[in-house]
Amino acid sequence: MESPERHQPRPGAACAPSQFGRAVRRFNVPNVLTTLRILGIPVFLWLIIAAGGLGDPDLHRGQRWAAFAVFFVLMVTDQLDGFLARRYEVITDFGKLADPVADKALMITALISLNIVGDLWWWVTAVIVVRELGITVWRFVLARGGRVVPASRGGKIKTVLQAFAVGVLLAPLTPWTTWVGYPLMALAVVVTVVTGVQYLVDARKEAP
Repeated sequence: MESPERHQPRPGAACAPSQFGRAVRRFNVPNVLTTLRILGIPVFLWLIIAAGGLGDPDLHRGQRWAAFAVFFVLMVTDQLDGFLARRYEVITDFGKLADPVADKALMITALISLNIVGDLWWWVTAVIVVRELGITVWRFVLARGGRVVPASRGGKIKTVLQAFAVGVLLAPLTPWTTWVGYPLMALAVVVTVVTGVQYLVDARKEAP
C-alpha cells in the first residue's frame, strides 16, 4: 500500500508556476527579450561581415559559426517572448509594435548580410523584402480601418522556411549550403510570394 505522503506536494512546488508568472509580469520578460533581440541584430551583422563569404579563401569559420549561433538564439527569443506574453498575459503596446519590427529587422538584416558577403543573390532579398514590408503596411492600413488580418498557416510556414534557409546558408558547411540551403531558400521564396498573393485574394473575397 502506498504511503499518503507520496501524494502530498513538495514544499513550494504548488506555488512555483505562479511565482514564475509573477516574475515574468514584474520584469516584463517578453519585452526584455524583444529588446535584446533588437540589440543583438548589429552584433549578428558585424560577425557575419567580419567572417566573410563561404567562397572567400580567408573565411573566418569561428566568426561564421558565431554569427549562426547568434541568429539561432535571436530566433529562439522570437518564439519565447511570444509564448510568455500569451501564457502570462503580458501584452503591451510596446510589445505589439516592437516584436514584429524586431522579427522583420532580423530577417532582412540576415538576408542583406548574406548578400554583402556574396552568399545570396540580391534579387532573392528584394522579393522577400518587398513582400514582407508590403503586406505589413497593407495589414496596418486595414487595421486602422478596423479590419484585422491574422497570420495565416501559410505565413507561419513561410517564416519557418526563411529561418531554416538562412540558418543553413549561415553555417560554414559547404557543400551543404548548395545542396540544402539554396533549395530551401528557393522554396521559401515561392511560399513567400504565394502567401502574399493569398492574403490579398482572401481579403478581397471577405471585403464588404
